[in-house]
Amino acid sequence: MITPRTASGTLELLPNEQIAFQRMLDTIRAGYERFGFLPIETPAFELSEVLLTKTGGETERQVYFVQSTGALEKAAAEPGQLPELALRFDLTVPLARYVAQHEHQLTFPFRRYQMQRVYRGERAQRGRFREFYQCDIDIVGKDELSVRHDAECPAVIHGIFTDLGIGPFTIQLNNRRLMRGFFEDLGLADPEVQAAVLREVDKIDKRGVDAVRATLTGEALGLDTAVADRILGLVAQRSTGHEDALELLKALERDSAGSEALAQGVAELREVLELVRVMGVPESDYALNFSIARGLDYYTGTVYETTLDEHPEIGSICSGGRYDDLAGHYTRSRLPGVGLSIGLSRLFWQLREAGLIRAAESTVQVLVPQVDESLLHHTLAVATELRQAGINTEAVLDGGRLGKQLRYADRAGIRFVVILGPQEVEADTVTIKDLRRQDQFTVPRAEMVRTLRVELAQPLVPDRS
Repeated sequence: MITPRTASGTLELLPNEQIAFQRMLDTIRAGYERFGFLPIETPAFELSEVLLTKTGGETERQVYFVQSTGALEKAAAEPGQLPELALRFDLTVPLARYVAQHEHQLTFPFRRYQMQRVYRGERAQRGRFREFYQCDIDIVGKDELSVRHDAECPAVIHGIFTDLGIGPFTIQLNNRRLMRGFFEDLGLADPEVQAAVLREVDKIDKRGVDAVRATLTGEALGLDTAVADRILGLVAQRSTGHEDALELLKALERDSAGSEALAQGVAELREVLELVRVMGVPESDYALNFSIARGLDYYTGTVYETTLDEHPEIGSICSGGRYDDLAGHYTRSRLPGVGLSIGLSRLFWQLREAGLIRAAESTVQVLVPQVDESLLHHTLAVATELRQAGINTEAVLDGGRLGKQLRYADRAGIRFVVILGPQEVEADTVTIKDLRRQDQFTVPRAEMVRTLRVELAQPLVPDRS
């Protein structure tokens, strides 16, 4: 016998947990569509030459390659050749390919959402998955894209996480152009050095100030202590309200040496902050945080991270930002964009572990048991009537003792049971049993649908007796 088990790094749920997961997916989808984003899907695998254009180092080592039996035989005959296909490790590279391939069929700015599994050969550990759902949106422009679109992402995030009801949260914003301009003022003009400093700054909440300072002034980067202290002084700043955020930007401009990049970054961030407020995001739900840098080098302007106020240990639950050129490897067109991503599998797991989300009730609203084999046709007619009325209904086909069928409904989380026995058929009635309230009542068959709709619409209350 083979021991049944899932592969490590995968998330497999029981039905009621899956319902809760699916409802999160539905809430996110509804939030994206509310802001005018359109759905796309791309294949789980891409041509290796397409998928690996923007990878290198660690990312390429995490890619799963796809090989058929025939391809394996070919690879054995031609060692050193990469497989033709690879599983996508994010949704951004497939989007770049998609936009470049369909550029002349799309309307710009192109606003897409995509909610699919991605695959990454990471070391499996608690809460880290090798197969997981990502839920992305992006706004892609042709040649240019106004910074005003950068303000939409926080508004989308705010709407979705409010609807999810998982507690107070803060959308934290920064601007990488601003950060690079600040580095230029400190004499750090080399783009590679700037990128390395940004990557270190982005780790400050995980590693701590002392560890980041040691790296900045260590052998690898070799920054002067005074320069490192200026950087750490900047990234320690957080705003406590909208006006405070604007004051921080004013102070940064006042103390700078006049870097053009810094001035542009400040102007972009100021406009984004103003429009975020205009779009209805409360001041308490967003903040300026100069330590938010996002480790990925393709971000060029506004960046975002969202954290739960009461559960900072969970880390970022949604992140993203602005990039100058999405598809430079696939087209000569310049396609700037801005987007965000929710890693739903990890988020769901973290929320469940923190006790913020629980298994949902069954999506089956009514069970119609089989009380008497001779009444099977009547039972199925009742179930059909309920389904046609939009009520999710399961009909028992094999019969058995009624008590056993009621226990099945209770264990399966089905609240209502509609009983149709000989007496009910004779009187043209049905008996409705509410397993949550341990209550039952008989109504005319013609009133069955209306009565159940009323009961389903009401919150659960104590027994009416």
